[in-house]
Amino acid sequence: MLFQDIRDYQILFLSLFLCLGIGTRDWTLRPELIIVAIATCLLTQGMLSLFRDQGVKALGLRSALITALGLSLLLRADHWTTIAIAAVSAIGSKFVLRVGDKHVFNPANFGIITALLFTADAWVSPGQWGEDWWYGLLFFGTGGMILQRVGRWDTTAAFLGCYSLLEAMRNLWLGWTWDVYLHRLMSGSLILFALFMVTDPRSIPNAPIGRIVWAMCIAILTFILRNYLFVPTAVFWALFMLAPLSILLDLLWLAPEFSWRQKQEEG
Repeated sequence: MLFQDIRDYQILFLSLFLCLGIGTRDWTLRPELIIVAIATCLLTQGMLSLFRDQGVKALGLRSALITALGLSLLLRADHWTTIAIAAVSAIGSKFVLRVGDKHVFNPANFGIITALLFTADAWVSPGQWGEDWWYGLLFFGTGGMILQRVGRWDTTAAFLGCYSLLEAMRNLWLGWTWDVYLHRLMSGSLILFALFMVTDPRSIPNAPIGRIVWAMCIAILTFILRNYLFVPTAVFWALFMLAPLSILLDLLWLAPEFSWRQKQEEG
């Protein structure tokens, strides 16, 4: 039934964000590329699920749709083939790059990095949401509803807390005014990342202490890449580079693996 699964809310909110971005931010989004992303993710998920599970009923189409919406929100390209490459790579990573039932990489993030590395027309616009405060309230409100049910608020809090502290220390060291500090933190894309990408329960550590350590490491690497190597897409590269650390932290701190089915039954 609709909205019994937590991912149904995630799909609804991400779809609303996509419509909101098109309607209020005047993004140069081409509807055909969104269709390509969704169709390619669903088709790839269906084919690989049938091949791996030999006709199992649960094809994981919710997960594929969430990945497609994430790609549509964050990735830009001039040609549909680039979007298709990102979508196939994103879904394929879930089946190939995994340890047990866990993904090594966040699928959408893996697709974005693949497109940036291997195509000539892909880019990510971290500032596409601008810095309007009401976007942040909207994201925190909707994202908070999902994280409360999934139980991954600690990851978001650790990432944003560590990153904001580092930015505050740098701001004080350089003697800048606090409006500069707020300017660097009030980014819709940063908040979206913290709420919906760095908290993916299938690709982050299982134990709470592991999630906190992992999120803080990503925040530190993001800070370094952004401020000292001047990488505008630092958060995506940091998540990609440190994704395998999640597997090591699971070995260090043992905890039950996350299950969408279990969460659905609990709800």
